[in-house]
Amino acid sequence: MGSTLVSFRIAADPPPRLDKALARDVPEAAALSRTRLARLISEGAVQVNGAAMADPKARVTEGDQIDITVPQAQDSHIAPEDITLNVVFEDDDLIVINKPPGMVVHPAPGSPGGTLVNALLHHCGDSLSGVGGAKRPGIVHRIDKDTSGLLVVAKSDRAHHGLAVQFEKHSVERYYRAAVYGVPNAADPRLRGVRGVSFEAGNIMKITTGLARHRTDRQKQAVTFEGGRHAVTRARVVQSFGKPPAASLVECWLETGRTHQIRVHMAHAGHGLIGDPVYGGRRKLPLRALPQTALDAVGRFSRQALHAAVLGFEHPVSGENLRFEAPLPDDMANLLSYLGDGAARTDA
Repeated sequence: MGSTLVSFRIAADPPPRLDKALARDVPEAAALSRTRLARLISEGAVQVNGAAMADPKARVTEGDQIDITVPQAQDSHIAPEDITLNVVFEDDDLIVINKPPGMVVHPAPGSPGGTLVNALLHHCGDSLSGVGGAKRPGIVHRIDKDTSGLLVVAKSDRAHHGLAVQFEKHSVERYYRAAVYGVPNAADPRLRGVRGVSFEAGNIMKITTGLARHRTDRQKQAVTFEGGRHAVTRARVVQSFGKPPAASLVECWLETGRTHQIRVHMAHAGHGLIGDPVYGGRRKLPLRALPQTALDAVGRFSRQALHAAVLGFEHPVSGENLRFEAPLPDDMANLLSYLGDGAARTDA
């Protein structure tokens, strides 16, 4: 198997650790992410002044000669599958997909096939570069299996690295649409008593908490105010439904991107997503607030009513600003149609 040699010298004032120094000084053209560099160090592929160095915590100094042997990309162990994809945008470096609800992004125990990655391996074929050391799509962010909407995937190492940096810096524009119980409102005295919930100008609800794994159910996330990962979600009401208002369509955007963040935060605020089997609780709509057809439609909705509607970022290779929008999928559009049957009010 062939390989490529990446050589450079450590610049002035290096970080105290080898892995951090490499991440700072490795040539951008090499497109080696921090994760990939860590793996190469552990595999003994990094030499410092001619000596192999497998300790990521090893110290380096200004002027040290670094030689990294990057193996040729191997074929992925994941099988390509001929699954139809809704491609919104594609070039040599990345692809933007409008993912349908029900599709898992990456193979995992319980979902070994039928995933977005399986479909992308078939769709992209030989156009994939060695992302992370294997010929596979570079997954830089995920959306839940039963969440629909926009997802960007890297096809090349340089795109993978550039997109990962943008997600790490939280500079990617992401807007979601969600159908929720109740109507978030700054005038609601209940919300004034919910820790971590505040309101900004324009009746924008801001939720600021930590998020961590649930103590008893490791598949769930839970709000915490001691430790956890910092998470901030904002939401505004687009449309409310019922007389009095009993449900609403909200637009949510992320300052951070944590697992299940919108679902957990909206539930914490008392406005869980309709259809969410994990965080939605057993809340029911008031019988007199909506027609029976609307109540039935809510009862039938079997996934979290969440859609990644807008995705914007800087193209990691060309530098072009890209922004994409995806309309609501049919099931959410139908749900809103029932909810708005003679009882809708637009608040945008």
